[in-house]
Amino acid sequence: MTSSTAIESLDLLSQGKVRDIYAAGDRLLLVASDRISTYDVVHPTPIPDKGKVLTGLSAFWFERTRDICPNHVVSHRDVPGDVHGRAMLVERLEMFPVECVVRGYITGSGLKDYRRSGAICGIELPAGLEESERLPEPIFTPATKADLGDHDENVDFDRAAEILGDRALLEELRRLSLELYGFAARHAEGNGIILADTKFEFGRDATGRIVLGDEVLTPDSSRFWPADGYRPGISQPSFDKQFVRDWATRSGWDKSPPAPALPDEVVASTRALYLEAYERIAGEPFDAWLRRSGA
Repeated sequence: MTSSTAIESLDLLSQGKVRDIYAAGDRLLLVASDRISTYDVVHPTPIPDKGKVLTGLSAFWFERTRDICPNHVVSHRDVPGDVHGRAMLVERLEMFPVECVVRGYITGSGLKDYRRSGAICGIELPAGLEESERLPEPIFTPATKADLGDHDENVDFDRAAEILGDRALLEELRRLSLELYGFAARHAEGNGIILADTKFEFGRDATGRIVLGDEVLTPDSSRFWPADGYRPGISQPSFDKQFVRDWATRSGWDKSPPAPALPDEVVASTRALYLEAYERIAGEPFDAWLRRSGA
């Protein structure tokens, strides 16, 4: 179980809520810890194997979407031994300053925007949509990238194009994002899972190509719902940190740092959800990823 990483042979460049980024020559080493946060505050209690699930699922999707868009992965085995299974060696990218969000269902911040204005990120939607209802078609709803501890902000296409400084580039990012979402949603549906929404991050490599980076289609960057029992009009159970969020909401914590430690039963239930997400999406036991990655 890893809540922090320390690779003495490499320089730590940054540490996020989950990932630690190290310099590895002209490349980067991305290490997914077992840290978990709610309300943008990291809890002191890690979730065992969470980082390995995130890395394993990212590896699964990067491999299967490379024909849609090239990605930044170099290797998940050519990494320091103590982070096998939770680390990837990747190319350095010049990351674009917008997050590319695709929504196929109405939930989360999109639902709040819709109830207030009848639209999400400036996209007008039919009246009378219920919580968790499937949208007529998936929509591209960009967001700003917030600093650590702040919240991302939904913006309309015009504002995102201003931030990016290149409208044609944003149109291409929209096309890629919608195609990636469609591919992943079809795969997930075949395994009894609904991909409600997801976030992609892109950048340019040294040759100027658009490249898919960061993590991709994990429970931390997506909402995955079990298809059995799906019913619009209510909040859906999801394969992510739902147990932690529910407990944190009930605990009386005021949502300011420091976050409280998590009970054992919340940790165990959350770990089980992440492992189930991996196994249902990848169609293999979680141990298969551990063996393949050398963990």
